[in-house]
Amino acid sequence: MSITGRRSCLHLWMMLAALGRTCARRRWPVLGAWLVLITAGLVLGGPVFDRLTDTGGLRPDAESQRAERLVDRLRPEGPMVVAVVGGRDVFDPALVADITAVTAAIRDMDGVAEVDDLYGAPGGRIGADNRSSLIRVELEQGLPDERRERVEDAVAAALHRIDAPEVLVSGERLAERAFADQALADAAFGESVAIVVLAVVLVLILGGFVAGAIPLAAALATVSVTMLGLFGLAAVTGVSPFTVNVVTLLGIGLAVDYALLVVARFREERATDPGAPVAELLARTGATAGRTVLISGLAVAATMFGLSAFAEPLLGAMALGGALAVLLATAAGLTAVPSLLALAHRRIPPPRSGGRRRLLARFAGFAQARPGPVALAVTAGLLVLSLPFVFGVNLENSGARALPASAEARRLQETVQRDFSGGQAEPIVVTVDADPAAAAVRDLMNTINTLDGVVRVAPRPDITAPAAVVDVTPEGDTTGAGARDVVRAVRALDPPFPVLVGGPAAELVDYRDSVAGRFPVALLVVLLSTVVLLFVLTGSLVIPVKALLMNTLTLLATLGTLVVVFQWGIGDTLLGFDSWGAIDVTTPVLLFVFVFGLSMDYEVFLLARIREEGDVHTGIVKSGPVVTAAALCIGVVFLGFLLGDLIAVKEIGFAMAVALLLDVTVVRGLLLPALMTLLGDWNWWAPAPLRRLHRRWSL
Repeated sequence: MSITGRRSCLHLWMMLAALGRTCARRRWPVLGAWLVLITAGLVLGGPVFDRLTDTGGLRPDAESQRAERLVDRLRPEGPMVVAVVGGRDVFDPALVADITAVTAAIRDMDGVAEVDDLYGAPGGRIGADNRSSLIRVELEQGLPDERRERVEDAVAAALHRIDAPEVLVSGERLAERAFADQALADAAFGESVAIVVLAVVLVLILGGFVAGAIPLAAALATVSVTMLGLFGLAAVTGVSPFTVNVVTLLGIGLAVDYALLVVARFREERATDPGAPVAELLARTGATAGRTVLISGLAVAATMFGLSAFAEPLLGAMALGGALAVLLATAAGLTAVPSLLALAHRRIPPPRSGGRRRLLARFAGFAQARPGPVALAVTAGLLVLSLPFVFGVNLENSGARALPASAEARRLQETVQRDFSGGQAEPIVVTVDADPAAAAVRDLMNTINTLDGVVRVAPRPDITAPAAVVDVTPEGDTTGAGARDVVRAVRALDPPFPVLVGGPAAELVDYRDSVAGRFPVALLVVLLSTVVLLFVLTGSLVIPVKALLMNTLTLLATLGTLVVVFQWGIGDTLLGFDSWGAIDVTTPVLLFVFVFGLSMDYEVFLLARIREEGDVHTGIVKSGPVVTAAALCIGVVFLGFLLGDLIAVKEIGFAMAVALLLDVTVVRGLLLPALMTLLGDWNWWAPAPLRRLHRRWSL
């Protein structure tokens, strides 16, 4: 190595060691700074819940969104509240009088524009069972959010006073609020249970209350300051309740991971040199475990930034919030945890050797004794698990179906679809910027009517501008494959005037096309960050490529298992939900980032120690207990997702728990040592120019 290279390595090593030493010697100022940040997070972060909004899944320039805005201009309509009154003869005089009185009172409410029901307005609708009717309440346009919510609540309360066995009330905005309320309730319950269980697990793993409290304190600090960051983010862009759910639990999990690594290395250094001052022990810990935490945090944050390559608002907010949580967890692991160790080091018990070490040693020994068969068997098994996703996944917008089956908004949607729409799909909305009486417009509608999969074509009669809005009812489900094919077929037509296609099926087509179009950019961000950071850590190009292949196997196997449980419904009762026959379209994108990020987390943990020890088996055995403990803890956190009722959140929690189980056992425990044994010295190969660069600037 050149003198410059030695100086670069030494300088970086000294910086990390100095950081650990400084945190030990100035533990009170460091902890005081964190306390200020935590206080600010608790005081200012709390109001973030008042700023949460439905960010929407699509960017504003998507064709379906432009079509929706055009329809709103042609036929302005305020927010709708819809009710189904069922369980009684619709012409029962007492029921008629009751509904008539309630709807009259609603018409007189300030903020209500129009009320349609079976008795007081033309076009009333009776359900297919002849024992239910539909009520539609349109609110005034442009109501401020707070006032609109008050009017919605007043209308819903009035409708619920109707004396009938079943009264279901909801609407688009009410459903959004129900989703937000459920998300926050799930987060509060899931995080509370997860933290309690996590505290017990940490005490058992680390052998004492004080030792177990240190990772938990790092997690709580990370979440508090993350909430402060989300408060600031909400001031410039939309932040959804789903984002808060995922980001906070991700921050808890990673903060615990990094804290466990630092605590474990500190105990190891102290056992090796029990007479050394605590500041020096923490300097050594910072130079070793701190380096691993730094690289791992940068790697996971880079994968989170990969989400920003997608143009959808939900994913953009998730990218920024997730990256912030990861960086804060990294900062806590590098500063808060060493300071807490310096403060409480006398009450940190020594490390215990036990079953976890022996078990991981057996796994690695087994794989290294027969690397070829093990690598082949594990790869084949993971590919088999991936088959349901590769060949049978159905990705759709969950909408109200993300709510539990008992939720009023979901029950209303299902009832309207079944009893008032004849089971037919919601229409595809085609907007035509031309005179509807023109022959070319009539020709277009006739052509659409002859397309495969079209049931009915119905122009809206209430459009008076020199334009037309046509409802095209497709066969099958609202967002099923048939409806999506009709959307693409209409868009493929080439009329001599502007045409926009909207509606639920078009929104799904736009989302899937947008994600598919931008996925290569996101993939490039993740691949480059993985290759660069693992090269910095190991000096090898083979290691990053191997890591990417293993992460891909983990992701595909996880997605296949997700399809079996959530799409096919095998085990849905056990997990407390009713399968709706599809996977939420956003879930695979989020899992791509989360699985790659957390898999990189454990890859860095293991490779850093393997590189340090110079031996695969020894490195895995020494880092194995930390990886196992970290996976167990973060698994507890993600399993907290399963305690809620939102199916989309359950999907993330279940999939991450499966990914962790697969990654830490068969992938890192068997496949990694098998492949490294097969490759031998080729593990550390890189072209000569890159080797020189690594020697010069390596961490």
